[in-house]
Amino acid sequence: MKFIYRIYLFLFAVIFFAMCNASVDNEEEAKQEEWAEAGVINQRLGRGINLGNALEAPKEGDWGVVLQSEYFRLIKEAGFNSVRIPVRWSAHAKVDSPFTIDPSFMERVSWAVNQAFANGLLAVINIHHYDELFADPPAHKQRFLALWKQIAERFQQHSQNLLFEILNEPHDQLTPALWNDYLAEALTVIRKTNPLRTVIIGTANWGGIDALDELVLPDDERLILTFHYYQPFQFTHQGAEWVSGSDAWLGTKWLGAPQEIQAIQKDFDRVSQRAALHNIAVFMGEFGAYRKADFASRVRWTSTVAREAEKRNFSWAYWEFCAGFGIYDTQSSSWLNDLLRALIPR
Repeated sequence: MKFIYRIYLFLFAVIFFAMCNASVDNEEEAKQEEWAEAGVINQRLGRGINLGNALEAPKEGDWGVVLQSEYFRLIKEAGFNSVRIPVRWSAHAKVDSPFTIDPSFMERVSWAVNQAFANGLLAVINIHHYDELFADPPAHKQRFLALWKQIAERFQQHSQNLLFEILNEPHDQLTPALWNDYLAEALTVIRKTNPLRTVIIGTANWGGIDALDELVLPDDERLILTFHYYQPFQFTHQGAEWVSGSDAWLGTKWLGAPQEIQAIQKDFDRVSQRAALHNIAVFMGEFGAYRKADFASRVRWTSTVAREAEKRNFSWAYWEFCAGFGIYDTQSSSWLNDLLRALIPR
């Protein structure tokens, strides 16, 4: 009798263990099913805007912008789907190992992400303006990877509505070949704690399309390709104080002539063809024309770029909300309506 009882107990234990394993497996499968493919996430990014000149300044406020909770509400109400939040982590982390990020700054970035979520917006956070890395990549490689380890760990519990962008506009000594190595290692670090999160990867040589063919994309299904678009540069950056010689370009107009539109189409077709080759979605992470260009030209150019991107199913984020390229005037608390409508037609 005891022998039969033990057999029953053994069989019960086997069945119970199998059921538990099946439950765990099913829960894991369900969890994975809840996370959409990168292409779907890219569609949700849709029309976005950069919260520029704030958290990527050396210190928030140094460049005239301090993020306010109302900005996120305004952005949502205007019809945008997402925000890109540039972040200068390198200015808020120890210079020696383990390169700890200032907890108060981490909280500030977390606040911004949560504000986006509270207003129904997707959010992209990146590493922005890591100038020391661009000047001397080997000396800063471990710090760069350590920053991503901390960022990834901190935000690993956030929903798929948060996206990571590995690095903004690699350039200078961070060559296309070197960037391919660094991005792959950074992605490996991110995947240890965020195996399902959508990650955005851009090109070297300042994030434009010139280095597109040199970019090596890792074998990962949850990636989005990004590029920045400021062509023609002499129009979009005329009078820009940080660009040497740009005052000579003042007065440059963009009239929307056939050849001007065709130049944009040609550039975007190149990106689209490259993306199709790799079966990857595209996010135009920055585009805009500086405030010193004549306003009518800015409106024409902005509308054309946005619509041509949408024709190719690119999501996009305009540069920027309320600074030099901005579409919102914080002094008068009002939108520059023509420019807003160039982005979000009524």
